[in-house]
Amino acid sequence: MFWKFDLHTTSHIDQLLDREDVTLRELMEEDDVLQECKAQNRRLLLFLSQDHCMQELVRLITTEPPADLEERSRFKFPNIACELLTSDVSIINDKLGADDSLLEVLYHFLEQDPPLNPLLASFFSKTIGNLIARKTEQVITFLKKKEGFIGLVLKHIDASAMMDLLLRLISCVEPAPLRQEVLHWLNEEKLVQRLTELIHTGKDEERQSNASQTLCDIIRLSRDQANQMQENMEADPLLAVLESQESVAGLLKNMFEGERSEASIVNGTQVLLTLLETRRSGLEGLMDLYSQGYERSYTVSSSILNAIEPHIKDFQQLLLDPPKKSAILTTVGVLEQPLGNARLHVARLVAALLQTSALSICQELCNLSTMDLLLDLFFKYSWNNFLHFQVELCVAAILNHPSSEERPNPALQNHDGNPAASDPEPQGEAMETGRTSDPQTSIHNALVAHLFQKCQLVQRILDAWEENDKIQGEGGTRRGNMGHLTRIANMVVQNLEKGPVQSQITDLIKELPEDCRGRWESFVDETLRETNRRNTVELVSTHNMHSSSEDDDMESPFPNDLSLQQAFSDYQIQQMTANFVDQFGFNDEEFSEHDENINQCHI
Repeated sequence: MFWKFDLHTTSHIDQLLDREDVTLRELMEEDDVLQECKAQNRRLLLFLSQDHCMQELVRLITTEPPADLEERSRFKFPNIACELLTSDVSIINDKLGADDSLLEVLYHFLEQDPPLNPLLASFFSKTIGNLIARKTEQVITFLKKKEGFIGLVLKHIDASAMMDLLLRLISCVEPAPLRQEVLHWLNEEKLVQRLTELIHTGKDEERQSNASQTLCDIIRLSRDQANQMQENMEADPLLAVLESQESVAGLLKNMFEGERSEASIVNGTQVLLTLLETRRSGLEGLMDLYSQGYERSYTVSSSILNAIEPHIKDFQQLLLDPPKKSAILTTVGVLEQPLGNARLHVARLVAALLQTSALSICQELCNLSTMDLLLDLFFKYSWNNFLHFQVELCVAAILNHPSSEERPNPALQNHDGNPAASDPEPQGEAMETGRTSDPQTSIHNALVAHLFQKCQLVQRILDAWEENDKIQGEGGTRRGNMGHLTRIANMVVQNLEKGPVQSQITDLIKELPEDCRGRWESFVDETLRETNRRNTVELVSTHNMHSSSEDDDMESPFPNDLSLQQAFSDYQIQQMTANFVDQFGFNDEEFSEHDENINQCHI
């Protein structure tokens, strides 16, 4: 039987510890040192927690290794040291958190001149972050005594590990009263204002990007925590500052002050987009949509919109005159004037602003003919599907705005309970096309009229479709924006059949020139219907399957397709470089014929 044999094996680490002259380096050379540490090998832990060993471990993660070492082994011991210090073993946490001399050595790492070694910065951040979570009071007390701590962290913000450290301070401090104390400390240190100042034309692009990402993460973390707070809990001071009109106005001033740069425009706009989020963006937002629908949502503060409104004309100017970019070679030819990341982010911002249904914002976009300009770009950059999707969202927001019975109180509330700016009186085109005395309905009706009259949406759809048919008839490639154009055309048809602006769109179609109206009717009855039929992929044979009336009436448990696409599009854009935006483009073959590859793409 197997128990007749002595299968117990003594760890080689225990054998080393039997020696009186064993060194820390010898133990760190052992492959199972981390495993034994996490397994609470008492002899090993007592050895590691000795003063000289702890000093050596901290020194390893904060000191640049000799340059003459072989590159692949140069950071071997610093890495192992970091893993030992963050192994979440009580005796090591207690020793490190309670010894000010060790904390001083750690802190001295920040006092170096930039740039920090990125690997050592990650080791430092991970170690301090673990202490913030495990020895919270001791570490927070130590850091608060250091007057220049926040300044040093921001000095090294070009290292992404410093972003992680700041977010640890915001999200990993427990219990709630201590977390609130930390938030007030960070607010007194003007953390939000100092991060905002880094998003400026004159600053290094990496620092701008990391500052922007930190602000975005603070907004999302703070809103998530606010949703989980009890009603009597104090509001998050950092979030209050971020959502204040003064703070947003300061960010916009930095973005447009002096010579414009794509980096400051893009990074600043990312913060604005996060402030305008009514749900989590990217992959987390996608998961929220599947699991919770729209239950997890946030309210856009009126102060944010009030600060953005005066600068809509500046964003409009960016669409007309973006930061200069060199021509690039793409798989579909040379692009002399790339769209650029700045203009793509402006399109994202316009889509987000339209979805707020804020009166003054909608009126300003209408007066500036912003949608007309975005549609020009939609057809000019026929291979940039990231742009196409944002324009589609804009059209959807205009056509599907809630009726007066469905929409919330137009006076959006901010954290102080103050209502939004008073509803503006409809002006210009809004006055001419308004069909009701309700200002909100009037302005939205003006936007719809603007889309069909000034922007000539129907004529553009017809012309683009005919041009694409001609290109394909001559053996050319199907235009890359045809899939989104199909969806926009279907959106118009659906709103002709039902929806909050059904009667208005019907009247606007009737007002089209007779030849254009005839082309549209023929297009809807024949071309679009046939395209939709071909695009319907029958996954299984259904000739013997019959749905019950209950099934027909049952609402889908999943969110609508456009919301899912928006969440996924946000996630994709977050992962992209600026150059990638310019060069990348899908050919929407998911809308093509049966005999073509549905997932084919052209890059």
